[in-house]
Amino acid sequence: MANTIHLNYKSILNYFINRSANASAESLNAKINAFRTQFRGVKNVEFFLYRLTRIFG
Repeated sequence: MANTIHLNYKSILNYFINRSANASAESLNAKINAFRTQFRGVKNVEFFLYRLTRIFG
């Protein structure tokens, strides 16, 4: 655990100094994963990426 804190101390301190986190990125990632599971088995990848950019872009 000490090694993990040592490797990530800048990110940890950044949260306390600037109150910034990656919550928005994590939220977008969760939405994209939910979208992927909804359209599992899609054969037209170009259309899938088009829909993804239109909805979340």
